[in-house]
Amino acid sequence: MQATGQEQYIEFAIEKEQYAIRIQDIHEIIKIQDITAIPNVTPYVKGVINLRGKIVPVISLRKLFELPDKDHSRTTRIIVVHHREDTVGIIVDRVNKVATFSDIQLPPERVGGVDGNYFVGIGITVGGLVGILKLDEVLLREQE
Repeated sequence: MQATGQEQYIEFAIEKEQYAIRIQDIHEIIKIQDITAIPNVTPYVKGVINLRGKIVPVISLRKLFELPDKDHSRTTRIIVVHHREDTVGIIVDRVNKVATFSDIQLPPERVGGVDGNYFVGIGITVGGLVGILKLDEVLLREQE
């Protein structure tokens, strides 16, 4: 799978691992704020936030990837994405930069202990490998 180098991504981190989402899927990036918990949801759904009058569900990639919880820091962000007809917030440890990838490879079955189905591909950069998230898998997981 070759990339044209034209498509841009927002690169972010969970722990020491680097991930990316296509920039056109991102509505905005906001600082962490109070999240209202919702009972009886899957563990990675942290709750909802009020984003300028719109209620937006928020998920934790840490929980989805079965990593231990960590207190939020000053670098913790919520990446608000538009996917299909929904708006969803994704909590990440930090947002790094806008990136393009000259080479994107198909993901293996497992990527660092995480199911490879969560990824569209693996972007290769000078700094290392970046997992490019497949929003269908990440956001629609609970419907299985």
